Amino acid sequence: MAALYLIPTTLGETPVSGVLPATHGELVGRLRHFVVEDIRTARRHLKKMNPSIVIDELHFSELNEHTLGSGLLQMLAPLAEGFDVGLLSEAGCPGVADPGADLVKMAHDKGFKVVPLVGPSSILLALMASGMNGQNFAFVGYLPVKPNERVHRIKELERLSGKERQTQIFIEAPYRNVKLVEDILAGCLPTTRLCIAVDLTTDDEFVVTKSIAAWKKGFPDLHKRPAIFLLQSS
Repeated sequence: MAALYLIPTTLGETPVSGVLPATHGELVGRLRHFVVEDIRTARRHLKKMNPSIVIDELHFSELNEHTLGSGLLQMLAPLAEGFDVGLLSEAGCPGVADPGADLVKMAHDKGFKVVPLVGPSSILLALMASGMNGQNFAFVGYLPVKPNERVHRIKELERLSGKERQTQIFIEAPYRNVKLVEDILAGCLPTTRLCIAVDLTTDDEFVVTKSIAAWKKGFPDLHKRPAIFLLQSS
């Protein structure tokens, strides 16, 4: 039975051998159909996973937030014909904070086999390293862009964390990281703990958890750096 393989990618400029099993390279060498967010970066990543791949022999479909349902159905067409399909994210695991989730949903609806492969997840890596509650946590994605709504949401997450003893995990567009941290420091209680996890799995990796009071003394340059934020109220 043909399957949709969910193929993780590196989180940054990290050697593939350091974060992905060699068997992934063997798998992508057998596939001919791929669904990706960006063809250019996907081609480069596949070549790193398996240098023997002949890129020009592969078939690519681009999937992003603008892809319609009819487009998703077409991307699954090779499965109906008996061909396996690989789904890649731009970074990390497909389907997690990623438009690939819609394709996976449709694959299940159509009765196709879905196979998740092992790979780096910035969300779980950050949670592992944060020292925060790993038994009760929530990933809430992106916070609102509008300042007033964002501040309100941060305070709401802090209250929920305290009430449920739940770690709140969220992300931001890298160019808005600094403003987000400034809003967190301005709006949260001094004793609330904040973990900032940046450039995970790369040589520039930074993961530190401190109280809001401690972070107010200074935080690293986060501008345009992929980051995960975790909040836990005491």
